[in-house]
Amino acid sequence: MLISAKAMALTAGFFLGVSTCLIGCINLIDPSYGGPYLTAISSVYPGFEASRTIGSVIVGTIYGLADGTIAGFLFAWIYNTLAVWLEKG
Repeated sequence: MLISAKAMALTAGFFLGVSTCLIGCINLIDPSYGGPYLTAISSVYPGFEASRTIGSVIVGTIYGLADGTIAGFLFAWIYNTLAVWLEKG
């Protein structure tokens, strides 16, 4: 059984984008929440800084959407490639 690469890309992008947005928004209210996560992704996403501003939340959300979409597509592509390869024997 193969995975829809488009569905997997959209699902992963939505999941990572929304989760990053939620963590960023909660961090605006409670500075002790999600700090290590936001610091970690600030070291990976250029232009994103864990500075507790709405702008940072928006930039992090956009990066999360893009990163999750690419990762989801690659996961589905690798899975489908291996599934077909293993089926052949």
